[in-house]
Amino acid sequence: MHNKMFNILVPLISVLIGLLSGAIIMLGFGYNPIHGYAALWEGAFGDLYFFGETIRQVTPYILTGLAVAFAFRAGLFNIGAEGQVIIGWLAAIWVGTSFQAPMFIHLPLALLAAAVGGALLGFIPGFLKAKFGVHEVIVTIMLNYIALYSANAIVRNILTEREDKTEPIAATASLASEWLQVLTYYSRVHYGILIALLAAALMWFIIDRTTIGYEIRAVGYNQHASQYVGMNVSKNVILTMVISGAFAGLAGSMEGLGTFGNMSIQSGFTNLGFDGIAVALLGANTAIGVILAALLFGTLKVGALNMPTDAGVPSELVDIIIALIIFFVASSYMIRWIILRFKKGEK
Repeated sequence: MHNKMFNILVPLISVLIGLLSGAIIMLGFGYNPIHGYAALWEGAFGDLYFFGETIRQVTPYILTGLAVAFAFRAGLFNIGAEGQVIIGWLAAIWVGTSFQAPMFIHLPLALLAAAVGGALLGFIPGFLKAKFGVHEVIVTIMLNYIALYSANAIVRNILTEREDKTEPIAATASLASEWLQVLTYYSRVHYGILIALLAAALMWFIIDRTTIGYEIRAVGYNQHASQYVGMNVSKNVILTMVISGAFAGLAGSMEGLGTFGNMSIQSGFTNLGFDGIAVALLGANTAIGVILAALLFGTLKVGALNMPTDAGVPSELVDIIIALIIFFVASSYMIRWIILRFKKGEK
């Protein structure tokens, strides 16, 4: 009970302190925090177009959050979600542009390709960690760069004739939804949100309702004890990173098959994978927590675009607020200590 209560209270208090700190910073720079936050809210939920854009932004955040959270549950730190997103995006576009097929074959195949692409990139650090004890953080950081530049080279030299972006995908591989777009004044919202929610349900089911999930959690708590009772730690480490990579790969397909319908040369990282780390931390590495944290991050990111025009507040301020929220989540033991002192004082 205690732990569950803390898992809910700590993120909530972190968000509140983050928003409060943001207000103080706005005041310090001479902006009106009430106008600033009103503009942010308006920019995320002010009308159906903004609402559609917010849901579109939340979609990949749920999946990258799940990717990082899933690895965390086994005590692994997957910083490679960013590279896995890029490879998933590339794989989905490759399948989406290279042949024609009926939708019931083409779309699932493109999604599967994205998941497999991400899973393969997750397999490498998982294998190196399990077999040679190489730290996954180092390998995943390096793979992010390999993924970024390899994807750029493939887009430029294989998928196109030295172009900056690929052809649009076939309509049969698209997640775009005409009625959802019409409903939200032609925002870029798409069916991907359903896939993201299904993935969250899948993570919950694997972690909480299966033997594999039990072993993954056990390995996360104590690898030596898990080994002692006969669990195959190496297998569980590899499997966790593969599943984690598959979630991140799917996040890439949301951008490729849903939002953009193509893939451009990326001048830098998409940051979806790195933001996924923050989403997982804020969501306490649980499926439902990740959905709620993704909703908050999507709201902040899309709403921020409205702050300069409506309230004259620079949108960079939202990145500071997000950083502060992460800081307070990461220093959760501080918040726990304050809550415990408060309870002792009451007694």
